[in-house]
Amino acid sequence: MQLPVVKTLSTSTLRASLLIGLLVLAGCQEAVEPPAKAPPPILQGEQLRFAPNHPQLALIGLVSATPAQTITVDLPARMIWNEEHTQRIYPAFAGRVSAIQADVGQAVSAGSVLAQLASPDFGMAQADTAKARADARLSGNALQRQRELFDAGIVARKDLDQAEADAARSLAEVQRADARTRMYGGHEGGSVNQSLAISASIKGVVVERNLNPGQEVRPDQSGVGVPPLFVVTDPTTLWVQIDARESEVATLRLGATFELIVPTLPGQKFEGRVTAAADYIDPITRTIKVRGLVANPARLLKAEMLATARIQRNIGPGVVVPSRAVALQGAKNTVLVQVQPGVFETREVQLSYQGPQESVVSSGVAAGEQVVSENMLLLAREFRNATHDAQPTPAATASNAQAKP
Repeated sequence: MQLPVVKTLSTSTLRASLLIGLLVLAGCQEAVEPPAKAPPPILQGEQLRFAPNHPQLALIGLVSATPAQTITVDLPARMIWNEEHTQRIYPAFAGRVSAIQADVGQAVSAGSVLAQLASPDFGMAQADTAKARADARLSGNALQRQRELFDAGIVARKDLDQAEADAARSLAEVQRADARTRMYGGHEGGSVNQSLAISASIKGVVVERNLNPGQEVRPDQSGVGVPPLFVVTDPTTLWVQIDARESEVATLRLGATFELIVPTLPGQKFEGRVTAAADYIDPITRTIKVRGLVANPARLLKAEMLATARIQRNIGPGVVVPSRAVALQGAKNTVLVQVQPGVFETREVQLSYQGPQESVVSSGVAAGEQVVSENMLLLAREFRNATHDAQPTPAATASNAQAKP
């Protein structure tokens, strides 16, 4: 019995059939027309006109010029310790650190001992005090004998006067030596132990410590550029150093208030008060140093923090626009103004004040006019393209010249 022969399609034939089917299916579908392209804006005179509902109009941000009354001025500021409540402690005598009794962040009172030094120099001061006391006792005894002899008629008056003078000089020396030792931590009637106490003179917090156990210190290691052994301050108030321009000096007068904004403390604002201002301009930064005082009861602010001092400055006649809306073209300041919906023109303006956030236009823009503040580069490019398209080409110029009789 003979079996029927089954014919199979080859792989190439099958692929060809599928391709033909896809082409037929694509031909059956209706062609989709591409969306109509928006017409480019045209230049009429000095004005750039967009078609109604042009998609680029939605990208252009507008701001109304407002009458100038007060503007917000932001100035760079830096927090520093309140020097009226800060003590920087340097060694009064040479010695070696024998004990450290306070560390950074520790609250101390006036008279608290921060460290102890073993100081032979201070021991010499203590010995001078002890010698002065011994000399005073000897002079006092001699004076007492001279008085008894004078009362008995044995010595002359001049001998008594000499004894009184010697006793007075001895007493003065005791007072001097004792005051010196007590000023640096010695006690009246104390022994010569060469132990010098480094003490705080004010109530506050230790914010800096620059000594280690066994370290040798000397009084000549103090001054500009040399760190103190300890810095004690009251951090509940801080000084604010503001770099002000000449135009802001009148606003930052003594007693004026300002708002302090710290980038590292978002959402929190602090109020400060101007306490002093310099009488000269910094030759490097061309600014005037203004000092303010800010309360810091929660101790959120730290020394050397960078901040922004915000003030409200009174401005003369004019209108206020965002500084980003002002462009510099050569030596002229210009803004883009929307005179009608979808119609823009370039205006030259005069500025009476220009800051990082706001600028005051004294002429060129009226209050209520719409000024472009977003995507100015997009609009400037369209101005440039429209100006280029409006200029005749050299070939067209030559053709027009030949057509003339």
